[in-house]
Amino acid sequence: MTKAVYPGSFDPLTLGHLNIIERASHLFDQLIVTVGINISKNMLFTPEERVALIQKSVAHLPNVTVQAEDGLTVQFVKEVGATVIVRGLRDSRDLAFESDIANINRYLDHSIESVFLMTDPKYAFISSSILKEVLHFNGDVSKLVPPAVAEALNRK
Repeated sequence: MTKAVYPGSFDPLTLGHLNIIERASHLFDQLIVTVGINISKNMLFTPEERVALIQKSVAHLPNVTVQAEDGLTVQFVKEVGATVIVRGLRDSRDLAFESDIANINRYLDHSIESVFLMTDPKYAFISSSILKEVLHFNGDVSKLVPPAVAEALNRK
């Protein structure tokens, strides 16, 4: 059984993230979406809120679970018995950044592979940080996030 982990801050979860989750769920027997704590980002939602929003958004995917973690991704991957880290790419800038992350993960543990999936081009312009900026100026992002996330953003 192939188990994979898709880590991220997911603040908020976007349709681009959901696209990667849905596609990865078809590639692996089990996919664990891992909400991490990124100390360099100003978060809109708490880890618990992000986990709950992602769970609502992936309820249609029986082999996907969601949980929070606050350590190194490779340690979490080993703890849950996974062998693959899934990462989504929007463009070449993401590839440059994610290559460095994959290389340090490989350095930390050679038994864990990183797999990159290109997001659907219709979502390539979406990022959580851009969404937050649009929201700051009262822009509408409801068509760029899953319905549960749109509802939560309206409440914020």
